[in-house]
Order: sequence, then C-alpha cells, then structure tokens
Amino acid sequence: MNEKNHGESWTSKVSALMGSSESAVLVLIGVALVLVALLLLFAGMHDLWEATLGGPDKIEHKSIEILNTILLVMMTMEIVYTVAISLKSHTLNAEPFLIIGTIAAIRRMLVITATSTDIEARPEIFHNTLVELGLLAATVIAMTVAIFILRISQRKYVDKERHGSSSSGAPEHESNGNGLARSGNLTEH
Repeated sequence: MNEKNHGESWTSKVSALMGSSESAVLVLIGVALVLVALLLLFAGMHDLWEATLGGPDKIEHKSIEILNTILLVMMTMEIVYTVAISLKSHTLNAEPFLIIGTIAAIRRMLVITATSTDIEARPEIFHNTLVELGLLAATVIAMTVAIFILRISQRKYVDKERHGSSSSGAPEHESNGNGLARSGNLTEH
C-alpha cells in the first residue's frame, strides 16, 4: 500500500510539472504572438502613413496591403485570446479557431476581389478565381453556422446544467467569455 501512495505522489508531481510546463510554453507563445501583432500593426501604420503622404493614387495602390495586414493582426490577436483561454482553463475551445478561420477566409476573399481586375483577361484563371471565391464564401457560411450552433448549444445545455446543478450540489460551471463553459474546479480530476 505504501508503494501505491508513492506511485500516486510521483505521478501527481509529474502531472503538476507537465501542467506548469504547458503554462510556461503558452505564456511564451502568447508573448511571441503579441510581439508579431505589434510589429505587423506598426508595419501597417507605416504603410498607411506613406500612402497618405503619397496622395490618392498611392492610397489606392496600398489599401489592399494595409487591409491585409490589419486583418492579419486581427487573426493574430484572436490566436492570442485563444492561448489566454487555454492558459486560464487548460482546455481547448473551438469557437476562437472558427473565428480565426472566418477572418482568414474573408481576408482572402478581399484580396482576391481587389486583385481580380488583373486576371479578368485570362478566362481560365478567372474561372478558377470565381470557384475559389465560391468555396471561400461557403467556408465562411459553414463556420458562421458552426459558431451559431456552439453558442446555441452553450445556452441550451450548459446554462441549463448550471441552473439545474446549483440545487443538486454538482460543480458549478462558469462561462469563459467566448460562449463555452468550463468547470469551476479545474485542478481536481
């Protein structure tokens, strides 16, 4: 029986060490992503400033690049938010990834439509571009529906469980701010 207690304490220590290691790596990832977002934002603001000084023609030419950069900053910050949620709750939630995918698809659609005048003269490439736009639109719709389903299911099942569990003595659940719920006692398994 003493060996069993020794084995449990050893595995508990290793588990705690692995949890701390995960948290340390997530913090480093978050810091790196914030730095990348800041650098991208600085580059976008620099391009905007240069375009403004260059006049309307330069603004028209640079606007797609600036918009592309700003949307990339939004995606990066959404990933930072996902890392922060993972760090806090030690769970992986689907909704932030769906939001990132939606932003990425919209970003690609904007770039394609802005540069489509260059390829209208070549019908085979233009046809492929239209197919890509259609697939991207379908992807945006699918991800939006998935986000909607996640939020509806959270309201229907998790909120119902939360209200029902307060009287039954079961562990309470709290929202983590992105429409999904997590257990109130994360350290006990």
